[in-house]
Amino acid sequence: MLKLSSLFTIAKSQTIVHATPDFVAAVGDGWLERIMGESITDRLFQKQGRSIARWTVPPLSMYLKRHYVLPRRHGILARLFPRTAWSPGLQEWQHLEWVRGQGLPVPRALAAAEWRGPGSSLQSFLAVEELEGMLPLHEAVPLAHSSLSADDYQLWKRRLVAELARLAVELHRRRAYHKDLYLCHFYIDTTHCRVVPETFQDNTVVIDFHRLGRHRLLARYFQIKDLAQLLYSSLEVTGIAERDRLRFWTLYSQGFAVPDWVRRAVKWKYRLYLRHSRRKAARRLTR
Repeated sequence: MLKLSSLFTIAKSQTIVHATPDFVAAVGDGWLERIMGESITDRLFQKQGRSIARWTVPPLSMYLKRHYVLPRRHGILARLFPRTAWSPGLQEWQHLEWVRGQGLPVPRALAAAEWRGPGSSLQSFLAVEELEGMLPLHEAVPLAHSSLSADDYQLWKRRLVAELARLAVELHRRRAYHKDLYLCHFYIDTTHCRVVPETFQDNTVVIDFHRLGRHRLLARYFQIKDLAQLLYSSLEVTGIAERDRLRFWTLYSQGFAVPDWVRRAVKWKYRLYLRHSRRKAARRLTR
């Protein structure tokens, strides 16, 4: 049985399952046999053998990530090395539990499962509690920009940037790298877009840890990637200026000393993201 930190764990034949008691109570008996086939259309997104949708089962509201088709080699490896999580659902459960254990703010994982077999097939799902009343930063920042006075907004941004730098430092100090560190993966309470909170600490949540990795040999590479993604994602957000990016770098560098070549590498990587994005946009226009 795969040993993960959870409130409720079942290991049955080739199925690994984790679930919180309130999830089990809400979804009812037999949920494990039917969850991959549940018809859920609210905010549905489907792509390449996987889907994400919002599922409301009173009193819970959650996002359900289901992976129907996974690489056969992962199915084979799951049989050969059963103590390792090989599917995105089970891996992200592990990652969320680890990050939460470090004292960092993440959504509550409600349930996850990995099905191994028949043969080399592999499937999984993850249920994560919805962040009700919260907005991603690429939406929250423009809202604050239009809601606050000029002076209040500058103070609001300084406090927000301080928290973003703190969270990045806390991850990277542990040699943990998000690998999808875009502004859209940081959430704050909607009410904090219309007032200036004393601090954003404990009021900012980070999501989507399915790619989280902890590295020593490749630590610099993934550090540069995380920082370049954050820089790139801030470019077209109304209300963010160059001085905000400079303030982030100053605070980040104070918490996690980095050589000058890392700064240059971050800028180079960010330009690659920008060039790639522009090429994609140009191709769309010519179709």
